[in-house]
Amino acid sequence: MSKLLQSVALAASMMVAASAVQAQELKIGYVNSERVLREANLAKAAQIKLETEFGKREKDLRDLENKLRGAAEKLEKDAPTLSEAERNRRQRDVVEQERDLQRKRREWQEDLTQRKNEELSVVVDKANKVIKQIFDAEKYDLILQDAIHFSARVDITKKVIDALNAQK
Repeated sequence: MSKLLQSVALAASMMVAASAVQAQELKIGYVNSERVLREANLAKAAQIKLETEFGKREKDLRDLENKLRGAAEKLEKDAPTLSEAERNRRQRDVVEQERDLQRKRREWQEDLTQRKNEELSVVVDKANKVIKQIFDAEKYDLILQDAIHFSARVDITKKVIDALNAQK
């Protein structure tokens, strides 16, 4: 009989504990990472830095593309009056210039992508530290990033951006 009473008492205390846990509300936050990477001053500075670093190469590529287009148009215009040997030589030159342009453009894109990833990883690391600080300071139970649906009530993105902007 006493074992039955102990089991009933244990079950009752577990039910009371479970209902107490359910009574506590979870504190959940949501952070829109894309918005942080778009609006934080640190991210904007990284974008400006990349534009400065890669802008000249991009302009050079556009100039090279315009020069190639001009050479192709001139070849097309002059083709009827050129000897076959001269036309073939100029066609080879245009094809070679186009290959060179494509190679340079590919290298530029690869370099830009690598640098962009490096710069954004710095921003992401700092943002994650800020999110952790907010998590600890405000005693959140859970902070999510990039959810499909969320309520504005749990959105702490602005708080994260403001904290990032306040850092030096």
